[in-house]
Amino acid sequence: MPRESKKDKILEAAALIVHTRGSDALTLDAVAKQAEVSKGGLLYHFASKEALVEGLVEHMDSIYRENVEASAQSDNHDTGRWTRALATTMYTESIQNREISAGMLAAQGINPALLKPLQETYASWQQQIETDGLDEVQATLLRLAVDGLWLSEIFGLGSLDDELRKKVLERIMEQTY
Repeated sequence: MPRESKKDKILEAAALIVHTRGSDALTLDAVAKQAEVSKGGLLYHFASKEALVEGLVEHMDSIYRENVEASAQSDNHDTGRWTRALATTMYTESIQNREISAGMLAAQGINPALLKPLQETYASWQQQIETDGLDEVQATLLRLAVDGLWLSEIFGLGSLDDELRKKVLERIMEQTY
């Protein structure tokens, strides 16, 4: 297993702080302490709190984008493949990457313009699902349902037990063929 980079360690520490204590607790000192790096080491990778939050958003965007694209490319069906890829990725990644996804919260609070990479990715996904061979309204409704599931997991808002969560994904997937 490859060693975790300092930069990734810093991003994960920042994400954990935002997820567990909120974006107000996100300070460079707190992140350095959580990541077990010097403040100078942190500043080497991220020159400011805003740069750190920007890094969080870009890291999260990269994880989700790469996983959605890989899932879509491995799907052998033409119809609904992007909608399925988005649903599958959000289902599998929402719990696994709960902390890193909290970077959205920090970005919204510090500078909403930092969400631009994620907004661009979502615009691309929306375009893909609208031309996915499904009815564009149905595909969009499915995406919004997946977004709701993802956000409920990230923010702990009425999270579902594992069995119901699985059944919800199955129902969404049934509607993509």
